[in-house]
Amino acid sequence: MTQPSSAANRQLSSLRRVQLDTALRNVQGEKRFGLYVLVNSEQDPAPRLAVVQALATRRQWTVATRAIDHTGPTDPAMRPQLARLLTALRQREIHGIVAASRVDISDDDQEYEAMLHQLRTLHAGLALACEETLL
Repeated sequence: MTQPSSAANRQLSSLRRVQLDTALRNVQGEKRFGLYVLVNSEQDPAPRLAVVQALATRRQWTVATRAIDHTGPTDPAMRPQLARLLTALRQREIHGIVAASRVDISDDDQEYEAMLHQLRTLHAGLALACEETLL
């Protein structure tokens, strides 16, 4: 597992922002998003969900669905609710995902970058309520 470095965080943050802007540039009308939070089994998801809801509200994005994985920091491919959001992206039900921070996707640089590439392939974006690794 490759832990995030400052340089990698800056590079991945830039990639994420450009990708989000590109994905939304071509959307006519409402921009639909899925809210996503990752918590462990003992953690209340409500505070993290409130943070992502606040970002969607500020940006005037339509929240089409909410997804919460209670698996803790596991491989993103093993999270059923994240998989559900990816399916919604493939079917163009949503244009992107709003997460509380990068750690909701992965704190591993390679896993996080792979997810960004997967989202780009789907012409979708990832918005973070807090800069890359906060929360």
